Amino acid sequence: MSRRVAVLMGGLSAEREVSLSSGAACAEALERLGYEVRRVDVGADLATRLGELAPDLCFNALHGRYGEDGCVQGLLELLRLPYTHSGVLASATAMHKPTACGLFADAGLRVPEGRLATLAEVAAGEVMAPPLVVKPMAEGSSVGVLVVEELGDPRLAPNAVEAAGETMLVEPFVPGAELTCAVLDGEALTVTELRPREGFYDYRAKYTAGVTDHLVPAPVSETVFRRVRDWSERAHALLGCRGVSRADFRFDPGRGERGLFLLEVNTQPGMTPLSLVPEQAAHVGLDFDALVQRLVEDASCDR
Repeated sequence: MSRRVAVLMGGLSAEREVSLSSGAACAEALERLGYEVRRVDVGADLATRLGELAPDLCFNALHGRYGEDGCVQGLLELLRLPYTHSGVLASATAMHKPTACGLFADAGLRVPEGRLATLAEVAAGEVMAPPLVVKPMAEGSSVGVLVVEELGDPRLAPNAVEAAGETMLVEPFVPGAELTCAVLDGEALTVTELRPREGFYDYRAKYTAGVTDHLVPAPVSETVFRRVRDWSERAHALLGCRGVSRADFRFDPGRGERGLFLLEVNTQPGMTPLSLVPEQAAHVGLDFDALVQRLVEDASCDR
């Protein structure tokens, strides 16, 4: 068994603080499991740091840009260092939402019919009628996501956000339940319904204790439950994910069987005390240390 593990955490993305929390929890679990652990706060000198540490493998606890989009995975491939979670292609494809959604739709997995546009075009009513959702094309943890109920929303005004001139993914808002399902080694764990106590399931709702209720297992029909599990496994396989992933859905019961929509797949799901993957793993009898052990056992290089 590889004994020296570098836990990659922090990084340069908007999800840095979440990554630090994930990394700390995973590093502590690895130490309990008997590994020699080195915590690495990732910066531009990562290749040099890894050369000095000479780990047997890397545990990727990064989230967001550079850590989740294929960039750090490519570097680790060049260094011939095995690493946890998905490889270059799966990471890059999943992170780029329009590409991933196109792949899912081609495979028969229902997704919201999105369009690419700027905030100015949305505000001018040139894209679609509200309610709608505006998302950056390549961010995670709901960073930069706007739920727009009317075109006069001040967040659509010029210069309202840094990304005002960038092309965004615009989708119709799907009312109903927020559902999520983790997949480990190709097998779905369970389905959780997320009920924010106010607003939608944004960055604050994900990482602030007491703001969102997690219903495990989700109180949906057996048919919807099975379909969420099936689509999550299929999406994991379509992307070529490795280790663990988490698929996010919206379900509108008013549309019956056609009310389920796959939103995205996260190839670096959180491993914080509030995170969904450890919660689902515990529900099926897999404690946190055992989950981390499984991810280490899956570590490899794609090439």
